[in-house]
Amino acid sequence: MNPDTTALPLADEKHLPMPRIALSMTINGARYDIETASTATLLDVIRDQLGLTGTKKGCDMGGCGACTVLVEGRRIASCLALAASFSDAVLTTIEGIGTADRLHPLQAAFIRHDALQCGYCTPGQILSGIALLSENPRSFEEIREGMSGNLCRCGAYPGIVAAIAEVAGL
Repeated sequence: MNPDTTALPLADEKHLPMPRIALSMTINGARYDIETASTATLLDVIRDQLGLTGTKKGCDMGGCGACTVLVEGRRIASCLALAASFSDAVLTTIEGIGTADRLHPLQAAFIRHDALQCGYCTPGQILSGIALLSENPRSFEEIREGMSGNLCRCGAYPGIVAAIAEVAGL
């Protein structure tokens, strides 16, 4: 018989309070001063604390692109980013790029090219496409490669590539 090896309970939210931090961010032109858990992802802050639900939680591992947001014009997987790393950053979510009355050119092109079906991945696809357009893709192959981090389970890839190509002037 082994001697008594009573295990101590692991630290978790039930036993220890989660450290909290204060953050300031500018999202879609509005400044937010919030307090959040030090371990909160940028995705969870955007969706759960700020109510900007256009950004989607897909795989929660950075592999599908549904959570793509722009940070100072660069696309990132917000599910892998600690919110604490983005204090004082300027972010853009899908809610910040157009309105129902005045769509962003890429949003309008997505509609024209039927580049969406269920729509779940569309916000991340559009934001990734906007970032790609700033990189000046010169071919359909560059567009396909540049969008390879965004998955669409409905298979709308031909329309997505066509929409980005239209806005890129290809």
